[in-house]
Amino acid sequence: MLNDAYYMFFISKCLGYDYLITTEGLWFFKEDNMQTKVRGFGFRGWMLFIYQFLAYLSMVVFTNWPMNVLGSTISGLMGKQENFIANVYTVGMLLGVVIQIFLSSNVGKIKSIRVFAAILGVISMVLAALVTFINPFQSPVIWTVFYFLTSLFISIWCTFSIGILIGQWFPRRKGTFMGLVTIAFPAGNALISTFIVAVFTAPNGPSMTRGLLPYFIACVIGLIIGIILVPDFPEQCGAYRDNDRSMDPEMAKKMTEFEIENRKTTVWTLGKTLSSSAFWLLTIPMGFLLIGSIGIMTQSTTIIGTYFPLGSTSFTLVTLGIAVIACIGSYVLGLVDTKFGTKLAMLIAVGFMIVSGVIGLIKTPTALVISLLCLGVFMGAASNFTVSGVIQYWRIEDFPSVFARVNPVANLMQSFSAMIFATLLFTLGYTYDFLFILVTGVISMVLLLIFRPSLVKNKDDKLRAAAGKPLDDALVGRK
Repeated sequence: MLNDAYYMFFISKCLGYDYLITTEGLWFFKEDNMQTKVRGFGFRGWMLFIYQFLAYLSMVVFTNWPMNVLGSTISGLMGKQENFIANVYTVGMLLGVVIQIFLSSNVGKIKSIRVFAAILGVISMVLAALVTFINPFQSPVIWTVFYFLTSLFISIWCTFSIGILIGQWFPRRKGTFMGLVTIAFPAGNALISTFIVAVFTAPNGPSMTRGLLPYFIACVIGLIIGIILVPDFPEQCGAYRDNDRSMDPEMAKKMTEFEIENRKTTVWTLGKTLSSSAFWLLTIPMGFLLIGSIGIMTQSTTIIGTYFPLGSTSFTLVTLGIAVIACIGSYVLGLVDTKFGTKLAMLIAVGFMIVSGVIGLIKTPTALVISLLCLGVFMGAASNFTVSGVIQYWRIEDFPSVFARVNPVANLMQSFSAMIFATLLFTLGYTYDFLFILVTGVISMVLLLIFRPSLVKNKDDKLRAAAGKPLDDALVGRK
């Protein structure tokens, strides 16, 4: 078994502490001028970035775009209500969450997350190919079946399996990495105009294939990059965690071995995790942020189209403006997450959520644009926090187990977003969507103000003591 000194060294590096090993034990001291300045993510790290970015984009392209633009039309072809496809998406996401919950109890037994992610990715792209090439206007029922399966598998692939890989590659710089990679969501929402033009300008009538094919090719390339160039741990390919070359390769290798061994005996089991107040105080706001951002994204064409005609220059400018703000917001909140902690980044995101909800209640074109821009600030960042929050407040060896519970619960909440926002939109009007955002934003703010990192530390100490594991200060000082 690896000496605990190696483990404590790694934890200290994650927290930004230097270390000193003496005959009396481990001593830690803060010395910012001794820290190595880390730039970029390294070649393999950027390959992981491309892999995750295009996986996130695939979720927008193959689930959001068809529902957003053609959902009511395809529903009508089957004699269903106009929000039927939104409900199909919801059921697919729900089933995906159920599978994630089952997997969460066995994630420590998965020998290779990389292989697991690759299998899910291949299945997702095969299903995405069917969504791309089957004509929904001629075979709406068959197309809807594969759309349902695509929604199910893509959600597990891009938010669950690759998310674990990110935690293993960037434990200290997770906020910066996630802040950049989740730009895929607002970027995808901005690119919806290209889909609309391609679908409706096809020479032989509306064509799903024409709209999706370029993005399908790009996402397949991303999958191939991930399969070939991204292993489970950076040490397995000569790279470095957080791209920090100051970490000794031999020590990093031993740390990897230590983590793999200790994941099998994690004290954060399913029951212990779900009984933790800290878990719920963090996860519920994460879920509400996802509901607000993704719910609006799924109905954005209809909501924006209230004042700005679909396909018009004004429509394109509004969606582009939201995307630009969302990209900036995702990156900036990622930096805040890395430097000041996940809690502060989430509080800022929830603040914009509340402002968006208040302004969205005013039924004018200007108010709608402003409220959507405020929402854009946290649109991409909302997907950051399930990864960064777990890394920030739990031990690195417990990350896969805790993340495997946080992510399904947050996405269980998010899975209802399309149904909730479509139902409110088509029955009461878009202002009720913003009322929902306002109420959930206030609830999230209260829960985050109650949350304290010490809640995780206290629970962790009790669980480790009961399991006969040594206690230490690894979770002290988390922001």
